[in-house]
Amino acid sequence: MLARGLAWIAARRGSRLVGFVNVVGDGGAHAFILDTTVHPDERRQGLGVQLVRAAADEARTCGAQWLHVDYEPHLESFYAQCGFWPTAAGLMRL
Repeated sequence: MLARGLAWIAARRGSRLVGFVNVVGDGGAHAFILDTTVHPDERRQGLGVQLVRAAADEARTCGAQWLHVDYEPHLESFYAQCGFWPTAAGLMRL
């Protein structure tokens, strides 16, 4: 994953890490959002949306043409606010 890492977007309040998004690429046109997290004390204030949008900007700067994210149903409205639209996808447990 480190070899395909495009960006790590972080938010801090003082010395405290309060938000994080990891962006990886496939070496081509696709990038992926991983590990989106915001500290519970900082949630529902727009920080997560700002982090994901910054990650999208960085992925675009790195040459990605598509940005993917997998999420559970309860996060659909959050990712819609970030600019994603739902798509059909497949998943296999290994």
